[in-house]
Amino acid sequence: MSGLSRTVAILRRELGGYFLTPVASVFIVFFLLLMGVFTFNIGGFFERGQADLRPFFEFHPWLYLFLIPAISMRLWAEERRQGTLELLMTLPVPLWSAVVGKFLAAWVFAGIALALTFPVWISVNYLGDPDNGTIAAAYLGSLLMAGGFLSVGSCVSAATRNQVIAFVVSLVLCLVLLLAGFNPVLDYISGWAPQAVVDAVASFSFLTRFESISKGVIDVRDLVFFISLIAAGLLATMLVVDARKSA
Repeated sequence: MSGLSRTVAILRRELGGYFLTPVASVFIVFFLLLMGVFTFNIGGFFERGQADLRPFFEFHPWLYLFLIPAISMRLWAEERRQGTLELLMTLPVPLWSAVVGKFLAAWVFAGIALALTFPVWISVNYLGDPDNGTIAAAYLGSLLMAGGFLSVGSCVSAATRNQVIAFVVSLVLCLVLLLAGFNPVLDYISGWAPQAVVDAVASFSFLTRFESISKGVIDVRDLVFFISLIAAGLLATMLVVDARKSA
């Protein structure tokens, strides 16, 4: 069996594991419920009188800030807590296959939750004539952002056996990535750091890059950023798992 086949096998096993417990149902119901509240009650979807999904997508980063760490916290921390990490490492499965397979399972699960929001897309098309290309781009940006958060959470989960610690640390790191592009943060940094440092901090902003994609502007630099972040997170996870597999 090739490494790719083993990755797919782990993906299927992990993804099935989500739906064997109440975790999947609770997460999806909670996600859809909050999406509805933020879109219709807080975002004023109907009151705006515009055929677009801006009130829907503008809250995604903040929902992911709490919900994605809740998914990623169990990826490796649970394996270490139950003592099954050593068993997993003794199987004829390359380390990269295990890391990528677990990550993809969590990403697909998040994608399923996101896809179940399709009634909102249908509703806006029924009520008006929206730019569906822009909406599709926003969905893509949302999925990439979820993947970025998951890659960070995966690395943190690999570093601890406590899921609560993994959740809190992941949340803090994801918050830093969100706030990196805020003007108050950049203004504070510009007061003592050179412009090159300010630009570097701003380039890590999830909000700025997601807002750009959600407007229908798919910049190659934004795609490269999210893909590179995911790759870096998975590489870091591999290094942490390899270093702590016997800890």
